[in-house]
Amino acid sequence: MGPRIGPTGEELQVPDKDTKAMVGTEDTTGGKARPNPQDLRPSVFHSIKFFVLCHSLLQLAQLMISGYLKSSISTVEKRFGLSSQTSGLLAAFNEVGNTALIVFVSYFGSRVHRPRLIGYGAILVTLAGVLMTVPHFISEPYHYDHTSPDMPQDFEASLCLPTTEAPTSALAPSNSSCSGYTEVQHLAVVGIMFTAQTLLGVGGVPIQPFGISYIDDFAHNSNSPLYLGILFAVTMMGPGMAYGLGSLMLRLYVDIDRMPEGGISLTSKDPRWVGAWWLGFLISAGTVALAAIPYFFFPKEMPKEKRELRFRRKVLAVSDPPVSKGEDASSEWSPGESPEKKDGLAQIAPDLTVIQFIKVFPRVMLRTLRHPIFLLVVLSQVCMSSMVAGMATFLPKFLERQFSVTASYANLLIGCLTIPLAIVGIVVGGILVKRLRLGPMHCGTLCLLGALFCLLLSTPLFFMGCSTHQIAGINHQPGAQPGLELFPGCKEPCSCPSDDFNPVCDSSARVEYLTPCHAGCTSRVVHEAPDKGQVFYTNCSCVVGGGPVPAGSCDSACSHLVLPFMILVSLGAALASVTHTPSFMLILR
Repeated sequence: MGPRIGPTGEELQVPDKDTKAMVGTEDTTGGKARPNPQDLRPSVFHSIKFFVLCHSLLQLAQLMISGYLKSSISTVEKRFGLSSQTSGLLAAFNEVGNTALIVFVSYFGSRVHRPRLIGYGAILVTLAGVLMTVPHFISEPYHYDHTSPDMPQDFEASLCLPTTEAPTSALAPSNSSCSGYTEVQHLAVVGIMFTAQTLLGVGGVPIQPFGISYIDDFAHNSNSPLYLGILFAVTMMGPGMAYGLGSLMLRLYVDIDRMPEGGISLTSKDPRWVGAWWLGFLISAGTVALAAIPYFFFPKEMPKEKRELRFRRKVLAVSDPPVSKGEDASSEWSPGESPEKKDGLAQIAPDLTVIQFIKVFPRVMLRTLRHPIFLLVVLSQVCMSSMVAGMATFLPKFLERQFSVTASYANLLIGCLTIPLAIVGIVVGGILVKRLRLGPMHCGTLCLLGALFCLLLSTPLFFMGCSTHQIAGINHQPGAQPGLELFPGCKEPCSCPSDDFNPVCDSSARVEYLTPCHAGCTSRVVHEAPDKGQVFYTNCSCVVGGGPVPAGSCDSACSHLVLPFMILVSLGAALASVTHTPSFMLILR
């Protein structure tokens, strides 16, 4: 279909495309390149190789903006008081608009200007990214419970005071009204974020299917798998860059644009620290906007690539002399594809109205789902995607809680270990399909082996970790008496606020207290280190010996396992990624 339609729509560009194939001569651009300074642009925008480059960059930027929320999910939870259930639903809402529209958009793809529609989708993704930052600008500045002695009122409120000195009657109504206000404010914030995530999914609908079909239509049959392998490999850099960007942004304070007058007394290791989560969305949205520009200059159809890549011909001539033609390689994938597939429903789709398509769609879907290979491959990708989605969303938070690392360091580990090895896996999968000229049966075998080895490598992860430290008054285990029960009545003389969070750690008993007041600390703060953020509390009635106890949460007992854990996760991701290209080629063909 591609080679017949192309010349009729772009008569004057066909000779230009053919003569330009590897060099770039623009002598015959008659109709479209009248202004002499623009002679290069029609030839560049009529090259499928340049489209592969542009689409790789756009999908990279799109995955960077959609993956950035996952890199900062624990920070967003902390900033707006969201539960993990709400944040997980927020991350999943990216797929709502995508799932609802992608079937219809993909089916009518042949009747629209695909590059231009990809550009419009990218603009919508940009707007959604900007909308994600709105909650930061409409919310009040971030407030935390201060431990600095420079702020005596907050400092005294964190200590154990006699019950008669605490203004309990005044605190109760203010706390209740504050809770009501916070709840309403956070509802608005969550609504904005859910809307932005939905728009992000809708904007991403035309990007991948239209781009892949455009490449498959106008690339040489033998080059298409290589182009798609390059596309997937470059695209996989998007999540890695998202985690790297998250690692950088979360080192900055959330209100960097409206810093309080006296500055802040927190460090990024403090459990009350909130990083500049919103700044990464602005940077990612700007990247998507720049990547969208070239799509408004690509033609609706371009001449089909006539020749196989030269370096591939040389490789095949050496490695497999009897079968060195691109047509032979593609025939192993799709024997008789052109007369059968092109004359079927794909040929009728442009002539159907929306109502006609809705009527015929159930029959088409049932006929497609009756194909056992297609159905099983799609189900395997669904299972793999569900695993990847859950891990990508909550792995940073799991690392923070299980191994006591900062959000920035957790993102750095994922961005520098897991994502690069996943990219290597995708490249290796594409090379194996290309060099070994794997047919459908062998591609299925490769997918099965990759999934099995991934499962074997993931099994030790169940045994790597340790129990979390005890939090006084919160964690109660049967048969044990952790926390405050170890010191009965130690907190009775104090009037501790119920909703403050300013943790201190009794390292000898490995017990964490919500505030110094909950530990019964009554005395002053001692700076025993040059670091201003190192704060100690003394005269603590709930601590053996009275302290001193340092400010901050207790460290994990298994923090040394974080690197072995991440190495196993990364190797498992690499093996799972080997299956990506062969399974996608099975579905595509």
